[in-house]
Amino acid sequence: MFHALIQMAKGLAVAVVISSPLLAVQNVRAGHENIIEGHYEKSSGAGFVLMVSLKRAR
Repeated sequence: MFHALIQMAKGLAVAVVISSPLLAVQNVRAGHENIIEGHYEKSSGAGFVLMVSLKRAR
């Protein structure tokens, strides 16, 4: 009987840990605006160069 209570307590703890992010998402207050403003610079292309050099190293 005591073993069953321990297992139920562990199961309840796992359920709380899994469901806590879902409950936290419901409490988030976000605005209705979806516009992101800012100054963005063009990339230098270093990522492409790195990708090509990694493929050659293979």
